[in-house]
Amino acid sequence: MSSPVKNTDKEAVKAKNKKKQRAVVICPGRGTYNKEELGYLQRLHSDKTEIVSLIDDFRDSKGQMKVSELDGMENYSMRTHTAGENASALIYACALSDYQAINKDEFDIVAVTGNSMGWYIALAVAGALKPKKAIELINTMGSMMTKGVIGGQMIYPIIDDEWKIDQEQEQKVMQCLTQANQPLDCEVYISIHLGGYLVFGGNKAGLKALEALLPVVQERYPMNLFNHAAFHTPLLHDVSKQAMTLMSAELFNAPEIPLIDGLGQIWQPYSCDVEQLHNYTLSTQVVEPYNFSKAIEVAIKEFAPDKLIILGPGATLGGAVAQSLISHDWLNLTSKADFIAQQKEAPYILAMGLAEQRKSVVL
Repeated sequence: MSSPVKNTDKEAVKAKNKKKQRAVVICPGRGTYNKEELGYLQRLHSDKTEIVSLIDDFRDSKGQMKVSELDGMENYSMRTHTAGENASALIYACALSDYQAINKDEFDIVAVTGNSMGWYIALAVAGALKPKKAIELINTMGSMMTKGVIGGQMIYPIIDDEWKIDQEQEQKVMQCLTQANQPLDCEVYISIHLGGYLVFGGNKAGLKALEALLPVVQERYPMNLFNHAAFHTPLLHDVSKQAMTLMSAELFNAPEIPLIDGLGQIWQPYSCDVEQLHNYTLSTQVVEPYNFSKAIEVAIKEFAPDKLIILGPGATLGGAVAQSLISHDWLNLTSKADFIAQQKEAPYILAMGLAEQRKSVVL
């Protein structure tokens, strides 16, 4: 006579047989560690000592402030926390710790992408950069402008109140961009396609000219981004050249999870050309526009995920991702109201920087 199956055994079998949810992980960019995020590592990742120690040790060897110290400061400092050499490593530590906290029994990570600096984090998350190599690249790129930020960035919306792209508005903005570049001393370019927003990168004269031409909307745009350089524009040609000299393709290896870059290209584990990945990372995406909107389009259409998980710190990417979904009528989402209703009923986007949504992701 066979012995009865214990309830705990039944639960274990049930858990084992439960179908995992397919998820695409999205890594955050530079503007995601703000005043509200101070103490993120301490609050949520006191157990991630190995990750934080590795990053701290590397920065200590370079004479830089440890990320644990930055995160543990009593007060938030715009100048300190948003400086490239600090923000990049700090956000990487938070995002990588979040990734490790994802319940892998619940979620099958089918692809990874990121916005702007989030591309470097995506490389680490997907295994294309091993831990020691990842902090070397991220810290090096983040420290390129310690002697002075090259140019700046400005953000401007091209959507209506329902988060749909306004084609007429976009056309007018592009006309303003062309006009702003007419004076010989002005240089300003599209830096990032960010859902319903365009981020511009340029020199001081170019950004000032564009700001004067763009109508003020929502009483806050055009908005200059503090301590941000002219990322993803030709103005960073020398930075790219220096990065290529400092870091070879030997830092990289093929990813363990498919990677979606800022052109919408997919880097597959078994067909990745490491030399090309190195070239894209330190050359192409440094000096050419980063199309985060395209990356999200490829993520949903090529990988058909059940969920999109946005790593912390912060949750500012949620809007841009939602706007990208709306532009493709994904899940029949055609407006901001549709998206809000969907998120209340059965959230499709899970931002780990939001406590309520985080509960659905972590162990």
